[in-house]
Amino acid sequence: MQAALEQARAALATDDVPIGAVVVDPAGAVIGTGRNVREAEADPTGHAEVVALRAAARSRGGWRLDGCTLVVTLEPCTMCAGAAVLARVDRVVFGAYDAKAGAVGSLWDVVRDRRLNHRPEVLAGVLAEESTELLDAFFRGRRAEGREVPQSQARD
Repeated sequence: MQAALEQARAALATDDVPIGAVVVDPAGAVIGTGRNVREAEADPTGHAEVVALRAAARSRGGWRLDGCTLVVTLEPCTMCAGAAVLARVDRVVFGAYDAKAGAVGSLWDVVRDRRLNHRPEVLAGVLAEESTELLDAFFRGRRAEGREVPQSQARD
């Protein structure tokens, strides 16, 4: 999770929401990293999880990430939860819960839907305080500067 937090901090340089992710192989080696790049790349799919999963697939030379773990600082949204399922990761580990858009137990539970052919194990709340504080500080700063905070991203 520390590596994911480092990625989240790197997102601040491009004014992206500080969310970071890493993919770890069965031996524990990081094979993909990602941070939010929606602002930096004007890409609505530029979520940390998607960036990390793409990097891991390139590293492995294939899209199946069997045995791998996706580690992310914020509970994945529906798109990212779906990407984790499609990538066939064995587990999803996340820090902070996302009551407004979380799809790994908070608002929806995409990854454990029995209708799907793959359901990763979930470990939630890992370094949740650090992940939450990074996000909260980001949004407090935006509000203090009088900058818009879309409700879909706002954390109270």
